[in-house]
Amino acid sequence: MNQKRPIAVDLFAGAGGMTLGFEQAGFDVLASVEIDPIHCLVHHYNFPFWTVICRDIQEITGQEIRKLSTIGNHPIDVVFGGPPCQGFSLMGKRLLEDERNVLVSHFIRLVLELQPKYFVLENVPGMAVGKHQQLLLEIFDKFEQNGYKVARDYQILNAANYGVPQNRARLFLLGCQKGLKLPNYPEPISYNFTNKFPVKNQLNLPKCPTVWDAIQDLPEVENHPELNQQDWIVTNYGKPSLYSRKLRYLVNLEDDYAYQRKYRKKLITSSMRTKHSPLSRERFANTPQGKTEPVSRFFKLHPDGLCNTLRAGTPSNRGAHTAPRPIHPFTPRCITVREAARLHSYPDWFRFHVTKWHGFRQVGNSVPPLLAKAVAQEIIKLLVIEIIKPSDQRHLNQAELLSFNMSQAAQYYEVNSNVVGTRVRQNEKE
Repeated sequence: MNQKRPIAVDLFAGAGGMTLGFEQAGFDVLASVEIDPIHCLVHHYNFPFWTVICRDIQEITGQEIRKLSTIGNHPIDVVFGGPPCQGFSLMGKRLLEDERNVLVSHFIRLVLELQPKYFVLENVPGMAVGKHQQLLLEIFDKFEQNGYKVARDYQILNAANYGVPQNRARLFLLGCQKGLKLPNYPEPISYNFTNKFPVKNQLNLPKCPTVWDAIQDLPEVENHPELNQQDWIVTNYGKPSLYSRKLRYLVNLEDDYAYQRKYRKKLITSSMRTKHSPLSRERFANTPQGKTEPVSRFFKLHPDGLCNTLRAGTPSNRGAHTAPRPIHPFTPRCITVREAARLHSYPDWFRFHVTKWHGFRQVGNSVPPLLAKAVAQEIIKLLVIEIIKPSDQRHLNQAELLSFNMSQAAQYYEVNSNVVGTRVRQNEKE
């Protein structure tokens, strides 16, 4: 533990998008709780110097989180997390009685047990629509009856307004202990030029990076037959944009306080190819950029536009349905996990599970790191602490953990392999 850095806890951690964003802002995320052992292994690979707790959030206490990590009796600065949001999603039923919504109450319980100075609850915009507004009032009341205050003028933030080349809107609830000042919501730093989520003073903001800014320097996977059997190659990149230069750490990022990872600069991971039928490829090729292919309902990315919201699909206990994956703007194929990660603002050193199904879920389920970082920076301001850039490099080892199946992952963490249900394989459309 670095005593000069504030302490954070990630609940519903997944692969670690919010963990990374808060690390980049200057936090040490000493404990991350996640129920899925495969996600835990990926999280552990990318953050090997902190503690991943593979437990059901409903069956763990704040005291256990302290004991299982290096937090101990140290005060916690922030607890953050996004309870699984299918129960609120505008694409779903939006029923308050949905069993998945009970996880919000456990988020509240753990915040009250851990007693952080601040908390951040992230969810889909549907949480603030219709009858769900009543649930928000209940959340506010629960916190305010227990020593916390909440920003009732909550905001829906779009990742595209924070330098992420993706239209992705998420609700953020910010709270703090009574007696402290509530964090501000981050001001937009880029202009989402699609105007889908307009922001103030658009003309004074730089344009958000585009799809092509994000992926133009990545090698074309169809030129590498070995990617039919593995998710990595060692090769040369193309010419990078400023955005991709940042994700490859080719420039000095003054406001990035993440620990440096040591990795092979020519190693390109998470790039397993997808096999499409000739008919599908023909349909993909004939679909105009920026339009939806009518049969598969896959969106074809426009190189000068933004990516549509990347979704995770359903987990194994909900049928293991694959979410629609965008079509590459120039090649008649779906994008790779690495291309999705670029469109989500993950740096290239960050790795995902080797299978496309798990990899896309890990990206689609996560908060884009740059969006999480923008929120975290507002809390850093209130802590009045000077964060020093780490000078040492952290090694990323044990890449074999990224290929464990559910049984192996469950055995690694000594949990039941059915903890998130049995995956039922579906026949892919394409």
